[in-house]
Amino acid sequence: MKKEKLVLAYSGGLDTSIIIPWLKENYDFEIIACCVNVGQEDDMVEVKNKALLSGASKIYVEDVTDEFVEDYVFDALKANAVYEGKYLMGTAIARPLIAKKLVEVAHKEGAKYIAHGCTGKGNDQVRIETAIAAIDPEMKIIAPWRIWDIQSREDAIQYAEDRNIKLNVTREKIYSRDQNLLHISHEGGHIEDPKNPPKLDELLMMTKTLKNANDDPETIEIEFFKGVPIKLNGKEMSGKQILVELNKIGGDHGVGVVDLLENRMVGMKSRGIYETPGGTILWYAHSELERLVLEKEVQHYKEVISKKYAELIYNGMWYSGLKTAFDAFVKETQETVSGKVKVQLYKGNVISAGMTSPYAIYDDNISSFGYSELYDHHDAEGFIKLFSLPYKIKAHCLGAGQNKKTLMSKMAK
Repeated sequence: MKKEKLVLAYSGGLDTSIIIPWLKENYDFEIIACCVNVGQEDDMVEVKNKALLSGASKIYVEDVTDEFVEDYVFDALKANAVYEGKYLMGTAIARPLIAKKLVEVAHKEGAKYIAHGCTGKGNDQVRIETAIAAIDPEMKIIAPWRIWDIQSREDAIQYAEDRNIKLNVTREKIYSRDQNLLHISHEGGHIEDPKNPPKLDELLMMTKTLKNANDDPETIEIEFFKGVPIKLNGKEMSGKQILVELNKIGGDHGVGVVDLLENRMVGMKSRGIYETPGGTILWYAHSELERLVLEKEVQHYKEVISKKYAELIYNGMWYSGLKTAFDAFVKETQETVSGKVKVQLYKGNVISAGMTSPYAIYDDNISSFGYSELYDHHDAEGFIKLFSLPYKIKAHCLGAGQNKKTLMSKMAK
């Protein structure tokens, strides 16, 4: 009889490197590895060879970098989605696409099982499995970190060493990293204790430290069309090309390093160091352009939506009905988010340096302190009387009430 097939989300990192031998020791599956390339800087030939040498019957290497940027990163960008005010969610944004590709490979291979290396304490197990459930509710999941006796990354290293599995981590530098074209995250090791300052010289991979960042500021221009970046410094580029270039430019200026003690969806706090140089520039420029073209009530309500939108992404609800409804709102707000934004980059800072848009709803002739036919200073008097009326009424009533209390107190005596 043919063996049942299982598709394993494979990266070649610590967790997935030991999962293939563990699966072979504990199950009778034909293991098909699937590495979804969302812009991580791994040697895919090496990843492929490692999976096959570890016992996979075959491996798919799916390059979906363009799809990742155009259909996932830019959705979050247009929504200005930021989790807990700091995190641009590079990991969370990639997970629904990875899950989608895993299901596609499973369907192609006739596999009924998907396995992943997400830890039992992390968010990603929820994100991956929720996305899979939304796409194929019949798919069965195997999550080794919730089954095996391995309790820590140190245990995982020992397991690999006992089986002569080559690793790219050590006990001294035991960081857990996730990389794609939008970011790199760093967790584990000395980072886990909030009292420890991050060893940035040791950690950072995309971004220079402030000490080593360029000493001269640099001004760049990004052009947007309906909320999507289409040109960098006047040159038309694909979304992927723009993000690649901004990662290099932003990284050279030390932009986009975040130290975040975040609230995980599984109920605990965790600390991560995130590098998102290009994304930080894009999010800032896009937000500034919205200030120029969106009317007040739309801009303010979108800020409310953006926070909830970020929570949905972080919590693995990319394919939820609520996010779909929010997408319709966001799409409508982006109809006029077209224009050019200049920003200056210097020692970790992104600073506004001017912007223009054919949809700008700012007119310096009206907003200046000088005379304007559209606005008469005397008009403010009537407006202020009406605006302040509720507060006058409240003060009057409470004042009268206080006098009444004083009178009653005197009568009681």
